[in-house]
Amino acid sequence: MTKRPEELALMAEAGRLLASVFGRLDQLQLIGMSTMQVNDLVDSFIVNDLQSRPASKGQYGYAYALNASRNSVVCHGVPSADEILQDGDIVNFDITLEKNGYIADSSKTYLVGAVSPEARRLVQVTYEALWKGIRAVRPGAQLGDVGYAIQRHAQRNGYAVVREYCGHGIGREMHEAPQVLHWGRPKTGLILREGMVFTIEPMLNQGERKVHTEADGWTVVTSDGQLSAQFEHTVAVTRNGVQVLTLRPDETIA
Repeated sequence: MTKRPEELALMAEAGRLLASVFGRLDQLQLIGMSTMQVNDLVDSFIVNDLQSRPASKGQYGYAYALNASRNSVVCHGVPSADEILQDGDIVNFDITLEKNGYIADSSKTYLVGAVSPEARRLVQVTYEALWKGIRAVRPGAQLGDVGYAIQRHAQRNGYAVVREYCGHGIGREMHEAPQVLHWGRPKTGLILREGMVFTIEPMLNQGERKVHTEADGWTVVTSDGQLSAQFEHTVAVTRNGVQVLTLRPDETIA
């Protein structure tokens, strides 16, 4: 589960490139775009501009460069030419990128146009919860510390943490050990050590935490139809703490 320094350098490069994909998305006027248009733009940017590979394309039989999860879709939303982003939507784009044999994974929930205060607050608290988890990462800490930090922040703000999906180790494969739960108890679970690389990717629901998968076998939605939001970063445990490999230009580690 640990990576050598030369592997970490390659993963950091994949993460830097993936961060630039979100920089490109940040420039878009999303209102009126279909989620398939966003997918095609991301696919082209990764392949042609970054000379990299969209790692989700072909993984487990999935055909696209990203997941587009809008409003009550929790995760794994399939892009569609018929799904048009509307003023007031929230939408998560989950993207993986492979460069030189190593994969980075990240996601961001976008506010589309004039979003309601309730939706905006959900997105903000989810982002904060991600960073609560990231700040718990250091050598000698345990995975339960990461999950507890996320769960506590979510519940203090009245949101439910989805439990069916979790973060994961990552490297040459998209999904490696360990599993990274977004809830838990302090001082439990795997002890973190320098060189471990994994994703943290909490999904928070406005209502109950229950979800179900739609008939397409991919799209996961909230059972009560309320909103869900998600953010994700790929992180590495360093000698003194944590390095966020997919850190975007507009972000800083507090």
